[in-house]
Amino acid sequence: MTDQVTAQVTAEELAALMKRTAGVAVDPRELEERADTGFDVFGLDSLGLLGIVGELEKRHGLDLPEHAERCRTPREFLRCVNGALTTGA
Repeated sequence: MTDQVTAQVTAEELAALMKRTAGVAVDPRELEERADTGFDVFGLDSLGLLGIVGELEKRHGLDLPEHAERCRTPREFLRCVNGALTTGA
């Protein structure tokens, strides 16, 4: 389980989660290139982001910070999630 906790979520994984949990198809390169663009522009709403947070919590076996579900951009979300995965909190 330690390997999972130290793993970092990539733009590619975020794009896959957006498609699987919220039905929103986005090219991972677009997420990287437009990392400061709001999730709403990509078609992801707060419920979709909440589903992604829940999936990551199950996958990594830890609670992500409450503010993860309120992140507005891919960059902000990945920074928050990967910070939590690195520290294990």
